[in-house]
Formats: sequence, C-alpha cells, structure tokens
Amino acid sequence: MSGTPAASDERRRDAFAAYVLPEIDVLLRVARTLVPRPADAEDLVQDTLLRAFRSIESFDGRHPRAWLLTIMRNAEMNRTRRRRPELLDDPDSAERVGHEENLAASPEAAIVGETFDAVVVESLDALPDRFRRVVVLVDVDGLTYAEAAHLIGVPVGTVMSRLHRARTRIRERLAAAGLAPRRSEG
Repeated sequence: MSGTPAASDERRRDAFAAYVLPEIDVLLRVARTLVPRPADAEDLVQDTLLRAFRSIESFDGRHPRAWLLTIMRNAEMNRTRRRRPELLDDPDSAERVGHEENLAASPEAAIVGETFDAVVVESLDALPDRFRRVVVLVDVDGLTYAEAAHLIGVPVGTVMSRLHRARTRIRERLAAAGLAPRRSEG
C-alpha cells in the first residue's frame, strides 16, 4: 500500500534526508552572506528547510543545491519585502575579524597577518554590493560560478566578470598597502 499517507510521509522524509540534509552547511554559509545577523541567517535557513520539506514531493531530484538556493533566494526576497531593510550594515561585523587564533611563527608575521586581514576586510567592505556578493559566494562560501549565478539571478559570465573586477580591486588595495606585488603593465 504505497499510496497510504504513512508511505507518503516516509517517502518525503527519505527524500528530505537524501537531498536537503547534506546541503545544510552550504545553506547556512550562503545565508550568512545574504543577511547581516547570524540569527537572521539561521532563521532564513530554517524557513528554507520548511519550504523545501513542504515541496519535496514535487522536486525531481536533480540539482538539489540549486533548488534549495532558489528557495532561499525567494524566501529572503519575501522577507525583505515584508520588513524593508532597516539596517544597511552590521556594526558588529568588524568584531569578527581578529577573533581567530593566531598561529603566526613570529611577532612580525602576526603583525603582517593582521594587517593583511584588515586590508582584505576593508577592501571587501569597500566593494559595491554586486561585487562583494560574488566574492563571498564564490571565494568564501565555495559555490561554483553557476550556483552563484543562479542564486543572484544573473548569467554565469556576469558572475565571472564581477569576480574578476572585485579581485582586481582587492589586489590593488593590497599592493597599495605593500602587502602584494604590483602587477606590471604589459
């Protein structure tokens, strides 16, 4: 009796376990790039998981990460429409830098490492949102170009172009601070 409600619930749970649960870490990393506060990121992931569970029976099993990221993007757009952005920046984001364990071999290396990290963070923060978002999605969260493009709703070539421009700007700021070699004009 595979048509019973109990069998249907079991198929839903099995599909959820197979397609959704392995992607939770990625969803959380991506959510942290979409919203400024960790609690909001966790809420967004939970909302995404609930929506995925409700619609798992209609999912064809192909490309679960893209399917989940689409659900997340739509959930965040709906949340943004409902509450309107009240804060543009998280004033506590700067506190995250420097709380990591310092494994430098010497005091000089520690200072250079801290300076390098600070310049990278400042460079990233100075980027326009469209550039910053692709850097975080691809370089920090580890999404593929296609996944990032799908998530933000642009062609893959646009992601590649924005990523190149963003990396160039970050590299230029590092070079200006003496922390990276200057590229030769050739």
